[in-house]
Amino acid sequence: MEHQPRASSPRGEPPRASAQMAAPTIELRDPWVAAFLAWVFPGLGHLYQGRTHKAILFSITIMTIFVWGLFLGGSRELGWGRVVYFSMRPGDRRLWFFGQMWVGVPVLPAIIQAIRVNSGKEPLWHYFMAPPILGPDREDPQDLAPPYTLDTLQKRLHRFFDLGTVYTAIAGLLNILVIYDAWGGPVAGEEEEHPDEPASEG
Repeated sequence: MEHQPRASSPRGEPPRASAQMAAPTIELRDPWVAAFLAWVFPGLGHLYQGRTHKAILFSITIMTIFVWGLFLGGSRELGWGRVVYFSMRPGDRRLWFFGQMWVGVPVLPAIIQAIRVNSGKEPLWHYFMAPPILGPDREDPQDLAPPYTLDTLQKRLHRFFDLGTVYTAIAGLLNILVIYDAWGGPVAGEEEEHPDEPASEG
């Protein structure tokens, strides 16, 4: 097999990379399926596309932020993850949840707990992601028992209630970018133009 000689520049400079050289391509498969999987669990869409390194990076990063927020926003006594719950009840419209929900399946317990509470049933899993009781703090100290009011949760968790809320919401909002990356793929840089003929020297 013959090898064609590499052309050199008129000034003796090393030849540039050929513009015709094929750039590495990434098979994104079905972008809509990838986007859906990226929402189901952070990094899953990239794993579906074979972009393993990004899948691991996104999964570890986003889930670490989310789990840290769950830890801050709960306790053994109050129940873990009390800052992630779904409620559109009058007096407790949890708008933060619409940022948290983009983490996907990890917020599914909040939906299950909300359905049970709205149906008059007792929350599961020691009130993990369970919505609080509506109304002000109960005056009788013996009544200060799970699932607690929102006032009680905020008083006992202090600033960690807000910190846990922000961390879990940031994790969800970051995953929106991951979903977009799974759908659209990496941003390709523009190819430099290489004229066939060298510019005339002045």
